[in-house]
Amino acid sequence: MDQIELKAARRDVQGKKVRFLRRQGITPVHLFGHGIESLALQCDTSLLQQVLARAGRTKLISLKLDGEKKPRTVIVREVQMPLLKRGLLHVDFYQVKTEEAVKVEVPVVLVGEAPALKLKDNMLSQELDDLTVECLPAKIPATIELDVAPLAEPDQVLRVKDVVVEKGVAVLNDPELVVARISVRRIEKVEEVVVEEEVPAEEVEAVEEAEAPEEEPPQGE
Repeated sequence: MDQIELKAARRDVQGKKVRFLRRQGITPVHLFGHGIESLALQCDTSLLQQVLARAGRTKLISLKLDGEKKPRTVIVREVQMPLLKRGLLHVDFYQVKTEEAVKVEVPVVLVGEAPALKLKDNMLSQELDDLTVECLPAKIPATIELDVAPLAEPDQVLRVKDVVVEKGVAVLNDPELVVARISVRRIEKVEEVVVEEEVPAEEVEAVEEAEAPEEEPPQGE
């Protein structure tokens, strides 16, 4: 696996003034970790975006700081982005120790074919996109695959407890949480509504008079 490297420099600019850094193509970065001093850093935005695209939230990054000979091993903890345009606002890195377990969010990828999908009315939905795992940094999986082949009937589900991970990786989510489900498409039937046409009162009276029996004239005594 190719090593992912990123250069960073210590940052003196703080608070609202960091907007001037962004205008210069520099993104403010924060580094923290268990038992280390937190550092305010900055990175070239274009290079940082390339690294984030490769590393995601699970791959290890070799972070080289100006003035330090030995790089630090980090993972991406949080990425802040503007709502209405492309770019980066801030990135948090977490420094890991090779012998210390870390907790990370790992994407779930559904693989295989579900026999239930042979019927066009059935559909497969993924209800959990990420799982929280704990493991040593070297064992962090890029993704967690879940085979949907056991799903053969409507309403069948696969839960967290059905997920298979490598030895040394612990899934921390509730085992009963549903990850994937087979459901049936609900087709709404449109009922035909019959609207009775309102008949004018004059026509009703005319019909009633026509249908009424004629009265016989009284017979003389």
